[in-house]
Amino acid sequence: MSAASHIATETQKRAQAFAHLDEARLGWFHLRAVVVAGVGFFADAYDIFVIGQALPMVYQVYYGPQYISGSYPVGMSGINNTVKIDKTPQNTKVDFAGKYPDGANMDAWLKASTNWGNFVGQLGFGYLGDKLGRKKMYGVELIIMIVCTIGSALVAPMANGFSILVLLSIWRFFLGIGIGGDYPMSATITSEFANVRYRGMMLSAVFAMQGIGIMIGGVVYIITLSAMHDRIATDYTQLDIVWRIALGAGVIPAIGALYFRLTIPETPRFTVDVIGDTDKAQSDVEKVLALNNVQSVASSWNQDEVATAKVAVRQGDFMTYFSQWKNFKVLLGCAYCWFALDVAWYGLSLNQSTVLNLIQFNGPPKVTAPGVTGSIAQPYNVADLFYNIAVGNLIIAFCGTVPGYWFTVAFIEKFGRLPIQYFGFAVITACLVVLAVMWDTISKQQTNFLIVFTIAQFFFQFGPNTTTFVIPGEVFPTRFRSTGHGISAAMGKVGAIVGIQVVGPNFSGNNIPTVLYAFAGVMATGFFATYLCPEPKGKTLEELSNEDEVIIA
Repeated sequence: MSAASHIATETQKRAQAFAHLDEARLGWFHLRAVVVAGVGFFADAYDIFVIGQALPMVYQVYYGPQYISGSYPVGMSGINNTVKIDKTPQNTKVDFAGKYPDGANMDAWLKASTNWGNFVGQLGFGYLGDKLGRKKMYGVELIIMIVCTIGSALVAPMANGFSILVLLSIWRFFLGIGIGGDYPMSATITSEFANVRYRGMMLSAVFAMQGIGIMIGGVVYIITLSAMHDRIATDYTQLDIVWRIALGAGVIPAIGALYFRLTIPETPRFTVDVIGDTDKAQSDVEKVLALNNVQSVASSWNQDEVATAKVAVRQGDFMTYFSQWKNFKVLLGCAYCWFALDVAWYGLSLNQSTVLNLIQFNGPPKVTAPGVTGSIAQPYNVADLFYNIAVGNLIIAFCGTVPGYWFTVAFIEKFGRLPIQYFGFAVITACLVVLAVMWDTISKQQTNFLIVFTIAQFFFQFGPNTTTFVIPGEVFPTRFRSTGHGISAAMGKVGAIVGIQVVGPNFSGNNIPTVLYAFAGVMATGFFATYLCPEPKGKTLEELSNEDEVIIA
């Protein structure tokens, strides 16, 4: 057989195998892929966002005695106390940001430490997923998450050495590496097993588990605080148990998904396009189609047979491929849109004390007292305070966040990725401008604020927060798909770090309108950068890859 005939035959095998995947009906193996990836994303979101409520408890327990002093004045309105009331860690929330040296920036670093780890994990696992294969790397990220979640929950200060804050941030950084690795691996595996018709829906469903993770995090806090209310009401140090339980609970879904990730098969697309084994890829596609009819999400197959190179395939030359503008603009568009989105999304999500104040779920209203200028905080048992905050955070999660994810799942194949992303960026920009322009008024109108805030939260999820995850999983060739997704996601985490550490410490007082304008401006740039991204709806991964020939000998 001539070389040309050999290439034509093997190329036809590849095309037939992929066509079977692309045209397969939605079945049980697809559901397994979504569930296995989705449970990991549930754990990812839980671990990322649970820290927002944990840190105030850490500050209260470990820094309350040091920084809380003084007393409440006589004659506070509504209390009418006849003697001064001593301030203690039991009745006063510690002002960590104001009292701890450079406290606002320390708080921002603790919240962002996981995102720094995400950045490393997304780049590292993205590269290794293309270099070593999806199967070899899938599950490794969960092992890292399990170890670091347990470490975070059991962390303690050194008698002579690092404080609990430093040690907690170290554990959270390495936890972030595992979480970051999950992004390119889950997106790539789900995309490569999916059919064309439902690929966007499957990827969106995986990402939608982020919303469930955020919601369950709030539920865990409410249940734990309720169960321990009486103990906390008499001993504030019991909060030390609450935040440890909340952080530690993140290990449960990760352990649950570990076996299934370690046993998931290699994707046929990687087997052909990177390894060069068309025969094994055809065999694996047949097994996928057979398992689609087995009514179990636990079904897989034993991959004892190792894929070996049977044909020569185009090898990865990352710089050559992306030196072409038609390819680089796709990477640029995906990466910048994710960056723009995460500046505002994380900047708002991990700095929610302002929102909690506005919806009156950050402690009791302030009071006045004779001889005191302005209003002051009143004494309030920390058991009730932290329960109140947990309820407020759960309300915020339900304010458009969770529904928005599932609207994307329902409509992404109907509307396409780009219309959802364009419209989401536009609506969020408008909402942030409205809040900035009307801040002096709307910040005193709880209902009006909540309406605008809810609309913005809904279109974060039914918009760029989901589509920036979906599109990079579809638009790069197989040999760069994991790397391309990892780079895009890592740029998103750069945006998150900017939102949390650069902008976050200024998100208070008279600076709030300026911060909202800044967020709106960045979101507007995301709208225009969407133009660089292709529309993947209804196209095969091969059509989107901008490559005509993969098998070269």
